[in-house]
Amino acid sequence: MAHGGVFAANVRGVTTKVLLVDDERLIRAGLAAIINAEPDLTVVGEAADGAEVPDAVARTAPDVVLMDVRMPRLDGIQATRRLIAAGGTPPKIIVVTTFENDEYVYDALKAGADGFLLKRTRPEEILQGIRTVVHGESLLFPAAIRALAAEHAPGGGAAGAEWHGRLTEREADVLRLMARGRSNAEIAAELFVSPQTVKTHVGNVLAKLQARDRTQAVILAYETGFISPGA
Repeated sequence: MAHGGVFAANVRGVTTKVLLVDDERLIRAGLAAIINAEPDLTVVGEAADGAEVPDAVARTAPDVVLMDVRMPRLDGIQATRRLIAAGGTPPKIIVVTTFENDEYVYDALKAGADGFLLKRTRPEEILQGIRTVVHGESLLFPAAIRALAAEHAPGGGAAGAEWHGRLTEREADVLRLMARGRSNAEIAAELFVSPQTVKTHVGNVLAKLQARDRTQAVILAYETGFISPGA
């Protein structure tokens, strides 16, 4: 997922602030130990339930929230919706789940989460995932998102036709490559254009789809049949 230079911003001493949300104290402690061992990452707060998330975010101003999907009082889906609905610039949200095909995960992505991680994920992949969503120029685990889309999004219908026709041919190419998890630099290399040109195309795609970010754009592309999950 990550490539050399992708996380160059971290080299300049920028620290990414992370909020941990999980009802299991041991899970939070393990994640905190992994994250705080990194010079460019720090845990700024913890919450044991989704209901605590808005206040915790207001108090700690995290860049990334690691959000458990299943919690007893308020689950990660509802907590994600509340953060997005609050307006402003919400933190990046990574939902954390036990099972890759958890039906909650797709709902969380639709609600506005930027990606997801499995609880059994290796520590280095957790760290890589946090850095990926902070950078914002590639999807977190695109193959898994594609699999979820295949199961939950049949596609088709008139909902997508309205914007399908508004995308230029190059914007459509960029959206398809976004769905494969390509970064702006990788898309630029594949299409033989500059990264700045790709950035402009991505911005146009998000505007035309009225999508908050790349993940939301790709989910919509699958749901409306613009991209076939099996392709």
